[in-house]
Amino acid sequence: MSQTLPAAIPASVFERCADAIVDAARELSALGWTPATSSNFSMRVDAGHAAITVSGKHKGRLGRGDIMLIDPDGHPVGTDARPSAETALHTQIYRRWPEVNVVLHTHSRVQSVASRLFAADGVMRLQGWELQKAIAGYHSHESVLEIPVFPNTQHMPELVARIDAWLDAGKPLAAYLIDGHGIYTWGHDMAETRRHLEALEFLLGCELDLKRLRAS
Repeated sequence: MSQTLPAAIPASVFERCADAIVDAARELSALGWTPATSSNFSMRVDAGHAAITVSGKHKGRLGRGDIMLIDPDGHPVGTDARPSAETALHTQIYRRWPEVNVVLHTHSRVQSVASRLFAADGVMRLQGWELQKAIAGYHSHESVLEIPVFPNTQHMPELVARIDAWLDAGKPLAAYLIDGHGIYTWGHDMAETRRHLEALEFLLGCELDLKRLRAS
């Protein structure tokens, strides 16, 4: 893929972001969290651009050339490559939180099953787990961490509107599930976002185990 960068973005900056995304994608694929060509990842490059995975590529086999530049509206910049169909969900997060610099979206089995199990409730409430403290802004196991479950749709503006409505209602949001789909989470940098994703994978798995044990 050919990528022409705006003059204001040094090649070294874009390459550093692309390499960080590729490394994370490879590791998450090895965990089985990105089956087939699912999942998408992005990193803010500057105030007006983000690097994001191109559409339709296996995340365990990405290279620097599989990462493209987009503008705040999700349009390709300096390339004819096509970004993920869910690019609008990434740019929404960057618009809402200027301090966020990384967005990770995966499709692990645990995340997908949890999204179906809690879809009818519209939210998964986590409380009492020590690992909740791995999520930025949560300092006690006694706090309530709500992970909304939004209905799946191929019409991204509809999903963006649902997320905006949640936030505009003043509800905190550290991550969300999409029914039958997977999870989105984000953070200040790659390390924080990976911590959030790994903690949420563990917490969702614990909740599923509890459901199973209580039903047996």
